[in-house]
Amino acid sequence: MTRARPKTRAREIRILKIKRVGQKCRWDGGDNKGISMGKDKNMVVNTQSVASYNEADRNNGSNNHAIQEASTMLDLLYEVGKKVGSVPKLNQLMKQVIRMTQQTLNAGASSILLFDNDERQLRFEIAEGESERILKQLKLNPQSGIAGWVAKHKKPLIINDVTTDQRFDKSVDEMTGFITKSVICAPLLVRRKLIGVIEVLNKADGSDFNEQDLGTLTSVASTAAMAIENTQLHQSVLDAYKSTIKALAAAIDAKDHYTRGHSQRVMEYTLMGAAFLSFPREELEILEYAGILHDIGKIGIDDRILGKPARLTDEEWEIMHQHPKIGAEILNEISFLKKARALILHHHERFDGNGYPYGLKQEDIPMGARLLAIADAFDTMTTDRAYRARLGVDRAMKELYDCSGTQFCPVAVDAFFFGYQEHVNNQCPSTV
Repeated sequence: MTRARPKTRAREIRILKIKRVGQKCRWDGGDNKGISMGKDKNMVVNTQSVASYNEADRNNGSNNHAIQEASTMLDLLYEVGKKVGSVPKLNQLMKQVIRMTQQTLNAGASSILLFDNDERQLRFEIAEGESERILKQLKLNPQSGIAGWVAKHKKPLIINDVTTDQRFDKSVDEMTGFITKSVICAPLLVRRKLIGVIEVLNKADGSDFNEQDLGTLTSVASTAAMAIENTQLHQSVLDAYKSTIKALAAAIDAKDHYTRGHSQRVMEYTLMGAAFLSFPREELEILEYAGILHDIGKIGIDDRILGKPARLTDEEWEIMHQHPKIGAEILNEISFLKKARALILHHHERFDGNGYPYGLKQEDIPMGARLLAIADAFDTMTTDRAYRARLGVDRAMKELYDCSGTQFCPVAVDAFFFGYQEHVNNQCPSTV
């Protein structure tokens, strides 16, 4: 009695993988050429190499090996897809992608080179291995070397003995001390536009790279290229926002010549204290926005009050006290400034609860706002004003400590003091 031929295993792999990841993964159309990951329809990874296993199974019967290869590749692509959707910073994204790819392909080294359109050169952006520090200082001519060939022709390449290939440029090995034996390299392309190349070198067990390895790398390159381009576009928008924000802050400061440069200095002082407290990078960026925009609400304050050459009356102070609320309202519709908005709103609260606009106290005040309050006060004390001359740094620091526990948070005062000292020491290193 003959046994019924089982259904193709490669198709079963696809079905099982979709079931495992649930809604995180879906087929893109009916031609089985891609998997869409997450909610972004642009994040499509190539699965043609998976389909090739279907034919391989029929030809040589190596079902178990093909299943393992396909499963490993899909696991990698799924993980890359998750990282693409969750990692906001370009360097973090590329590091995680290259690390996962190198581990999956069991390789000794790997790197991502980005193409510089202005200089028309490839530069090492990320490198996994002992030579990272040296490689990141190098730029390659795209007309030479294996990476250059891949960039020029926009085609993937596999070479298992570089000594026999005339495209191999040994100058990089000579500079780093690394010995390249084999390499697979794929272009990073978005709509045929070259973003860069990704390369993986030397199987850890000394074996050769194969077509499945190259297929995996090509699929990773397809997904990573779109993510890199999107992240670069996002960063360019943020940079444009920053430039606009700084120009706006400068315009506010210019309304009173005594406060010229105030917002920039407050931002720098705030970051000194935050760095001493080891704020993560994301929170430092929030503080950067909050520092530069902390007085944006003064747009809504009468110029005669802002520029008054004498002390303000009680009524004028009441008006001035509205500027944190006005600033928060101005930023209310800008989503990426949502966290900075909270710091701007509360940067005039006092640690003892006698501040404004809401009379928050102690731990109810965000730490970023507590640092911002100290930076604002310090710059106000150490710059000339219409109604008094500036104080020296030592005197201003003493004022901060005298008000520690009442107006200011003691932890924030210490953080600013030591952060400021560290900054001064770095600017003027000791000659001893």
